[in-house]
Amino acid sequence: MKKVRVYELAKELNLESKALVDFLNDLGADVKNHMSSIDEDIAEMVREHFTEEEKGISVHVDLDDDDDFDAKNRGKKRKRYSKKSGDDEDLDGRSIEKIAKHKGKKAQSSKQDQPGSKTLELPENITVKDLGSKINISPAELIKKLMKSGIMVTVNQVIDFATAEKLCADYGIEVKPLKSLDEVVFEEIEEDDPEQLVPRPPIVTIMGHVDHGKTTLLDGIRKSRVAATEAGGITQHIGAYQVEYQGKKITFIDTPGHEAFTAIRSRGAQVTDIAVLVVAADDGVMPQTVEAINHARAAKVPIIVAINKMDLPNAKPDRVKQELAEHGLLPEAWGGDTIMVEISALKFQGVDELLEMILLVAEMAELKANPNRSARGTVIEAKLDKGRGPVATVLISTGTLRVGDNFAVGNVYGRVRAIIDDRGRNIKEAYPSQPVEIVGISDVPEAGDVLVVTPDEQTARQVAQLRQEKQRELELRGPVRANLEDLFARIQQGKVAELNLILKADVQGSLEALRTSLEKLSTDEVRVNVIHQGVGGVSESDVQLAATSDAIVIAFNVRPDSSAMRAAERERVDIRSYRIIYDAIDEVKAAMSGLLEPEYKEEILGRAEVRQTFKVPGVGTVAGCYVVDGKITRTALVRILRQNIIVHEGKIHSLKRFKDDVREVLQGYECGIGIERFNDIKEGDVIEAYIMKEIARSL
Repeated sequence: MKKVRVYELAKELNLESKALVDFLNDLGADVKNHMSSIDEDIAEMVREHFTEEEKGISVHVDLDDDDDFDAKNRGKKRKRYSKKSGDDEDLDGRSIEKIAKHKGKKAQSSKQDQPGSKTLELPENITVKDLGSKINISPAELIKKLMKSGIMVTVNQVIDFATAEKLCADYGIEVKPLKSLDEVVFEEIEEDDPEQLVPRPPIVTIMGHVDHGKTTLLDGIRKSRVAATEAGGITQHIGAYQVEYQGKKITFIDTPGHEAFTAIRSRGAQVTDIAVLVVAADDGVMPQTVEAINHARAAKVPIIVAINKMDLPNAKPDRVKQELAEHGLLPEAWGGDTIMVEISALKFQGVDELLEMILLVAEMAELKANPNRSARGTVIEAKLDKGRGPVATVLISTGTLRVGDNFAVGNVYGRVRAIIDDRGRNIKEAYPSQPVEIVGISDVPEAGDVLVVTPDEQTARQVAQLRQEKQRELELRGPVRANLEDLFARIQQGKVAELNLILKADVQGSLEALRTSLEKLSTDEVRVNVIHQGVGGVSESDVQLAATSDAIVIAFNVRPDSSAMRAAERERVDIRSYRIIYDAIDEVKAAMSGLLEPEYKEEILGRAEVRQTFKVPGVGTVAGCYVVDGKITRTALVRILRQNIIVHEGKIHSLKRFKDDVREVLQGYECGIGIERFNDIKEGDVIEAYIMKEIARSL
């Protein structure tokens, strides 16, 4: 094929050679200087390009309007593109030969080619050739359009949806993303025909503090001794059971109340219709009781309070009601709207009244589902059984699940080989609101995954493969959580209607003042919503609630413990620590108004536990420490934590190993640490070392 020197082409077009070299380099052509050669096809395109410019069509067509389009594709300019087969192809004109064949006739103007306005569905990626055939435009014409925006492509080059959308808009064609198979299958179902809907049993979650009698209550309702089989009498997994009362069925989910299973409790609250909050009459409202209230409110489900252990002589139901009223649960007897029932789960007193109240609330909610359709449900527990393989406990939300149905659940698939109800019986069909165990899954799904019945096994397998690929991409990117840096951008894009916050402080007074001040920052665009507050350090439970609710944790004068910090890093939850209340208010306010420009970010180096203290004359108190996490460096800033509450912040005065001064001490080693101008250090304190790292501004 004939080659053309750059300087010859520049002379022909009355351009400086350097300007033409820069232009070709910007387009990704392999041109080093004015003596380099390019193919005739590329030269012809350059001639057409500058000829149009001379006629009045600027090289930067609608540059102001195309800024977004250009920015998204600027990174592609210097790439060498691939054919669909994946083989590397330089910009040597080989693929452009195909474009030349379409140039037998002079391309008509875009106005003549412009088809009538219509809507077109396009995949995430499409080749220029396929796009041209879909919109009846010559690929050569599309390539020229892209060249004007600074993108050099071939006829078989793949372009993304945003680029294709911009091209189609120039021709008056509206496009929308083509939904993938898994999106179609897992898409939320449309409303059913009202004539097909029938009443379904309510799904009830039992929540509450540990040892307040949740399992005993459910045990009494089911007439079986579940608590005797649980390790230590504490429920270790989500169990789902169905009972019948007055001819009507009720489905119960026993969500554990122990703090170690906060994540499971949050999943339980997402599938429920009614939350029953069990509070011991002799113990009152406890920290996990407050967490349970906040989980139920986050799930937007009605709460019925069961005041348990009324048979004990020290039962004080009025005190419990008063404490609950302080957390926004006002009893009906006091003019509120929260139903409260006094019961004794052990002696089975008042349980009938509780069941009546559950049915009453369910009747008011008019819970209905269509059983005459393909089944859809939610996994509430899954395990690998030695004899049966992967087994999942599924709560059917709509439709009827039958033995032999093919299904996709999360990123796995299967065919229903057996259905076992909560009594251990094999059944052929499962109806709405019925909890069942299913056998026949390819792998163990995650709790909270949605199960959808598919027409055949091939569809289920394809859906599972697509979901696996998307999960891998998501894991590489990491979850996107709320944070103050990009809050304003998300507000502008309409992605944030509420700013969820979790507040932790050292004392109750600071907590109330902080909450009141932050809630006053609410605007028309975004409302500040405090979903949970508490006194004490940030726990792993707080981080889990923040992850499920897309919330930011505000820690005032307290710090997260090691497990909470690891969980926050894993879940990418933003934890903000403050010592001055106005700093917290100003930062949230600045973030909401788009003025937040953080310059420094705190990086935790490690933690050391104070095992013993020594008083050294002329020096002060020296802490004998054991480094439990990370490392302690001589130049680091430190804070002293006493039961996760900050008592001092300062600098290290001295760091020694035995008698030697050292620069750093790693995890697993002992050392002596002297804190500058601070001697009130005690055994059991934790010394947290950190540095302030300068970062690029986000906004």
